[in-house]
Formats: sequence, structure tokens, C-alpha cells
Amino acid sequence: MSYLPECSKTCIKKRTACCNTSCRKWIDYEEDHNCCLISIDKNDDKGMTLQEVAKRIGLSFVRIRQIEQAALKKISKLF
Repeated sequence: MSYLPECSKTCIKKRTACCNTSCRKWIDYEEDHNCCLISIDKNDDKGMTLQEVAKRIGLSFVRIRQIEQAALKKISKLF
């Protein structure tokens, strides 16, 4: 949690969702204070399913799966 920016720490402390929609880390998911960094930190120990990722960023499961497959293909080319 020490790596979180001050704005994220403030949201956690005040138990409020971030309203800074211009932030690159903002997601429309109030359960995680509208912050993807908080979402990552909160789920760091177990990770997230593709369904959970899709729900948080507002895309379909199928699209998230396509993105995952493209990323894995790019990574495999590095090795």
C-alpha cells in the first residue's frame, strides 16, 4: 500500500470514491474507490478473474479474453 499515490490513500482513509475522472487511473467502479491502483492492491494476493476485470473496466468478458490472448502472444515473442 505504500506505493499508492496520496489521492488513493486519501480515498481509502475517507472511505469515499475518487471523483477525478481525468486521472489515468480512474475506473467507474465505486467499490474500489474508482481507482484501478486500489483495485489491484485490494486483489493482489489472489488476483482477479477475467470476469472481474471486465466488470471493473466496463468491457465484455470476450473482449478482455481477446486482449489477454494478444498480450500473451506478444510476451511469447520476447522469449
